[in-house]
Amino acid sequence: MAAIFIIILLAIYFIPTLVANSRNHKNTMSIFLLNLFLGWTFLGWVAALVWSFTAQD
Repeated sequence: MAAIFIIILLAIYFIPTLVANSRNHKNTMSIFLLNLFLGWTFLGWVAALVWSFTAQD
């Protein structure tokens, strides 16, 4: 039961990375690194999420 809970939390934590990857964002690795190292702060997580939804020029 605890393992399922941890997997769900990790999936929620890495939503910005998953969104960037599914959109084939050109900065997916940078978004992943931001999410990994600063995602634990609310501001870092929101920044990664917003960045993952930005248009790719």
